[in-house]
Amino acid sequence: MADLDLQLVRGFTVVAEHRHFGRAAAELHLTQSSLSRQIVRLEQQVGARLLDRTPQGTRLTEAGEAFLPLAADLLQKAANATAHARAVARPSRITVGYTGNLIVTPAVRDLRRRHPGAEVRTQHLAWDDARAALLEHRADVAVVRLPLRAAGLHVTVLYDEPRVLLLPSDHRLAGKESVTLDDIADEPLPRALDPEWDAFWRVDPRPDGRPAPGGPLIDAIEDKIELVASGQAVAIIPAPPGNVTGFRPDLTTVPLADVEPAQVAVATRAGERNRLVAAFRKCAEALLTRPE
Repeated sequence: MADLDLQLVRGFTVVAEHRHFGRAAAELHLTQSSLSRQIVRLEQQVGARLLDRTPQGTRLTEAGEAFLPLAADLLQKAANATAHARAVARPSRITVGYTGNLIVTPAVRDLRRRHPGAEVRTQHLAWDDARAALLEHRADVAVVRLPLRAAGLHVTVLYDEPRVLLLPSDHRLAGKESVTLDDIADEPLPRALDPEWDAFWRVDPRPDGRPAPGGPLIDAIEDKIELVASGQAVAIIPAPPGNVTGFRPDLTTVPLADVEPAQVAVATRAGERNRLVAAFRKCAEALLTRPE
């Protein structure tokens, strides 16, 4: 059997995405006839027809439906293998990812001081992108808030952060010394798509087994803050540093008295061999502590 040509596989996935040869060819900077010939060659290599053209466009055959997820996985694995090989071949380069408002500057500065010839880059990551960024080699190390699914990763906790309640400045609970989960038993809290993250940051279920109240579904921290400011929800968040009373004048925070703290951690790929990754981990453990 002939080996699959990844260029042909890539062409197939683009056609499958657009369900249209013309649009796919434009994205790939090919002519339609050239792309058609590539699909024919791929079908010959696979030994099955993958696409059918119809008056309404292009559709996947039954074999094409079965092949598509495997083709996408094959392309991703090839990209990961290439990135990993480049990282091993060029150990003087590292990308440090970080999420939220976490500060990595002291560790990055110390790493640059200890390895002056290294190329040390930083990259902000979305709250739910750290794991993918590491496994896809877009970042070599990430400073994140837990929970984080640890399969395939090496995770070390750096410090704890108390959790507090974020609410409008004119909320009935604003100004209290502390509140409990019973105080917000009926208050809606924004929901996240990630089930583990959602459960932790909404304390769902509650210690007595009751489910946390529902709330609007969000995928960005900015949306959560706007929901709270508009009075549609309250939110459980990491306590801001001692000299910060809120995110903006119309918001405030109140300590939560009966919940475990959040944790900030440094995460890398399991078995990572880049010496700069190990060096950054040591810098992070020594220098990244909870801001006062």
